[in-house]
Amino acid sequence: MTERPDGSANRPHTDGLPKTQPLRPSQVRQNVNAKRMLMRLVQGDSPPTAPMNIVDRLAGSPYANPTIQVVGVDASARKTIDFALHLAEVMFRYGAGALEVETSMIAVTAALGLKNVEVDITNQSVAINYAPKDQTPITLLRVVRSWTNNYAGLAQVHQLVTDIVAGGVGRDEAVRRLNEIIRSAKPFPRWMVTMAFGIFAAVFVGVLGGGIGASAVAFASNILISLLSRQLARWRTADFFNTMACSFLVTFIALMLRWAGVEIAPSIVVAGGILLLLPTGRLVSSVQDAINGFPVTAAGRFLSTLLTFGAIVAGIGVAVVVGTLMGSAVLDVTQTFPDAYPLWIQAVLIAIAVVAIGVTEQTQMRLLLPTAAVGIVGFFVLWGVGQAGLGDRLSPAVAAVVIGLLGRVVALKLGAPQLVVAVPAALILLPGLTIFRSMYALTVEGGDILLGAGGMLNAGAIVLGVAAGIVLGDNLARPLTKGLSSNERRRVRRR
Repeated sequence: MTERPDGSANRPHTDGLPKTQPLRPSQVRQNVNAKRMLMRLVQGDSPPTAPMNIVDRLAGSPYANPTIQVVGVDASARKTIDFALHLAEVMFRYGAGALEVETSMIAVTAALGLKNVEVDITNQSVAINYAPKDQTPITLLRVVRSWTNNYAGLAQVHQLVTDIVAGGVGRDEAVRRLNEIIRSAKPFPRWMVTMAFGIFAAVFVGVLGGGIGASAVAFASNILISLLSRQLARWRTADFFNTMACSFLVTFIALMLRWAGVEIAPSIVVAGGILLLLPTGRLVSSVQDAINGFPVTAAGRFLSTLLTFGAIVAGIGVAVVVGTLMGSAVLDVTQTFPDAYPLWIQAVLIAIAVVAIGVTEQTQMRLLLPTAAVGIVGFFVLWGVGQAGLGDRLSPAVAAVVIGLLGRVVALKLGAPQLVVAVPAALILLPGLTIFRSMYALTVEGGDILLGAGGMLNAGAIVLGVAAGIVLGDNLARPLTKGLSSNERRRVRRR
């Protein structure tokens, strides 16, 4: 390269090189889009160490994308936090799971204008930390010390949260409505709940293979243990001894009938009598909490579940010892029986049983028949999958997926949370009875320890499959239920 007199360099000739055409506007846009896509692939949409926004926890729930009613920092944040804690306490007391409580609290605080909120839930306590920038943080804790069956109240709380998220209810109105829900009477009187306990036991003894006589004994036994449990609760007796006394009573009645010469298998009477003592719903809820990311809550519920199973086994063991001393025959609770009724009668009995469960759980009247329909569908799926040869482990899991899916669709369509429909319908799968039989064989019978331990592992696999199936069905139904919550919000805005 030479230098010209004016100081500029002589450039090489480029006449022989190919000409470069200027980029068209469309090519420029394509290059920009390609660079942007490459950056997303390399870096992601957000920095990898950025914390997840707590409102993102609502994705997939009925409360996604809440309507914010307050702009900026709420001057009365303490009142909003108190309301959210009270709401969570009521939901826990009425039987809600940890995930439902958490999403409801996040949705309510977000809709009422609170940012910088963190929610922490353990087995029986709920904590909220509110820490706005450059302000004194607020941390409040609420402990839940009592529980009651009230699915109707839980459905009303769900509707209240839906209205708050839709922007149609302010905080003062929400507080008033929550107090009305707490003070409102349950749908069914106490005597009807007692009768429902007996009806459930009677019809399910028929499903398990018992005849009319066994169903009648199971009905009377459950009426007695319901009255006994209520009296022990008045005396402030611990739940462990309450459950132990009830299981002792139903077993002793069955043994004495056999001792008196009544030709009814005592094992099926005992199985029918303890069905509602079994913590099946709590057992499934503990596994669901573990799957949904609440290990502490799941561990607490699982421990209380094991104690309940232990109380049932202890009560039956004491009754067996007393009955043996009186000359009664040996009791084999693990015994199974052939079907006593055709399939269509079993389906009718399943529907009656689910309705009875709904009454004991104080479900709203309008939800009883839809819940029974979901239970019947789950029963036929269980039967069909079993006929296909998928085995005793996989069949309940497949039926649970269908129950979880239909439970979410039906519940949101009727303005209720999924568990209000799914839990009563899933009780027909009887995972708790499998656990009980394995624990009884391992402890009371004292037979082969390895066989009993294998039965416990098999029962645990069935319970895990049922709980995971309900959660999976709920997740699979989310794309089908996106419009249900939005339709409800539009109705609220038109009021």
